[in-house]
Amino acid sequence: MIIESLELKDYRNYESLNIKLSSGVNIFYGDNAQGKTNILESIYLATTSKSHRGSKDKDIIKFGSNESHIKLMIEKNNSSVRLDMHLKKSKSKGVAINGIPIRKLSELFGTCNVVFFSPEDLNIIKRSPKERRNFVDMELCQLNKLYVSTLVTYNKVLDQRNKLLKEIGFKSGVEDTLDIWDMQLVKYGKDLIAYREAFIKELNDVIFGIHSLLSGGEKINVVYEKNVEKDDFEEELKKSRASDIRYKTTNVGPHRDDFSFFLNGEMDLKKFGSQGQQRSLALSLKLSEIELIKSRYGEFPVLLLDDVLSELDGKRQSHLLESIKHIQTLITCTGVEDFLNKSLDIGKVFKVTNGTIKESEYN
Repeated sequence: MIIESLELKDYRNYESLNIKLSSGVNIFYGDNAQGKTNILESIYLATTSKSHRGSKDKDIIKFGSNESHIKLMIEKNNSSVRLDMHLKKSKSKGVAINGIPIRKLSELFGTCNVVFFSPEDLNIIKRSPKERRNFVDMELCQLNKLYVSTLVTYNKVLDQRNKLLKEIGFKSGVEDTLDIWDMQLVKYGKDLIAYREAFIKELNDVIFGIHSLLSGGEKINVVYEKNVEKDDFEEELKKSRASDIRYKTTNVGPHRDDFSFFLNGEMDLKKFGSQGQQRSLALSLKLSEIELIKSRYGEFPVLLLDDVLSELDGKRQSHLLESIKHIQTLITCTGVEDFLNKSLDIGKVFKVTNGTIKESEYN
């Protein structure tokens, strides 16, 4: 699976862009705030429907324009796929695959799988539970389309339940409707928990060897810290209702799950891991993403590295670069010289300057 070309129109600081990519390593270099990350963001957005920054569509559209376009040409299973995304300021985004509009954004997942790795991801171990849930959710969405629809539905039910909790006390009869929403929350919540259980088991099977190789034999185990067990969800939700009404939010469910990481069966890296240990684990998680996608689809994903090499020491840099030799990779950095002494087969190099890109003669 490779991205053959990228076209942008009125996307952030790009008025118009059309570039062809190498099937190997593509380097985008230039000073800060020139638009390097915007290139990777556009690909991630077009393949997952979301910005890795959490940006809204209206904030992505170039200043002074009302809409923006992204077009990817993808080679997948020896055939070509055209992916078009149309962003609008006042309407929902539109997506077409090979010229045919899709009805649900969940249909987008699996069209082109990508793994995004940024400096912020190096801190995923010690940051908030929400960010660790987002990591698991995004990976599961690429691996399982049923998970996408289940997650979307669960979140809609959760939002509606929380809205009703805020209305209790101001509108009569609202509390009586909670039973209906509780049934839906439990139904889809149980499915989410089951999917996450299976995923963590699969992740542990893959990450064990990757992390052992990177860390020199250390054993890692990812633990799913469920907020509630599947079989207990309905009962626990009933017990929590009085508290939910008091605090006007849903306190029980997989939306409050977390994940822990134990080294050699003892040390909780979230609490006691050194920065080096946490970064090794973050790198292992990303490399595991690649292997899980390869296992599921029979093809490697596209890897997007946003200035992450500058945050890794020599050992971790070498391990990462060795692991991506057979994968189409887009790398952003401030200086291409950083790669001169690396055993890396560079396909194309692009100089990025204030929203314009020029392919470099360096090869």
